Amino acid sequence: MISTFFTVIVTLILSFCFSAFPVVASPLIQPYSMAIFGLKGTAPQDLGINKELLKPCPASPNCVISQNGDDTHSIKPITYQTDRETARKVLLKVLTVVPRTTVVEETENYIRTESSSSLLGFVDDGEFYFPEDEKLIHLRSASRLGESDLGVNRRRLEQIRLALQDLGI
Repeated sequence: MISTFFTVIVTLILSFCFSAFPVVASPLIQPYSMAIFGLKGTAPQDLGINKELLKPCPASPNCVISQNGDDTHSIKPITYQTDRETARKVLLKVLTVVPRTTVVEETENYIRTESSSSLLGFVDDGEFYFPEDEKLIHLRSASRLGESDLGVNRRRLEQIRLALQDLGI
């Protein structure tokens, strides 16, 4: 409980420092802050598609999912009008401009990403699943460490949704 409280307080303090002192956002400073704090965590081994489902969210509020999520964790899937391959390619292009995000796994119906926070280097695992007979992309994004993400995972996925809508897929 204390570590969760400490994490939230430090995150809030640093977010205010981040906006007040742009030098912290410098590309020269960021790798050192991530290396100093070392808050990457390890990727869960059970990510991916299992029986046409993404891994359920844990009880902590730092995860969102479009399949079988409760009120805290639920997010709508992304719908598209094109064919699946075009939607997948457009999503991959969008992901190249999402800050500090890397595609780490890619198949014809699944994409997994890792996104890191700008200052402390916390890593979030993102997943995008394209079911075969549906024109939608199921989503999941979860923080590896901590209890709360202050809504970062949800905001990131909603920004990706808006970018895809703007591109007309």
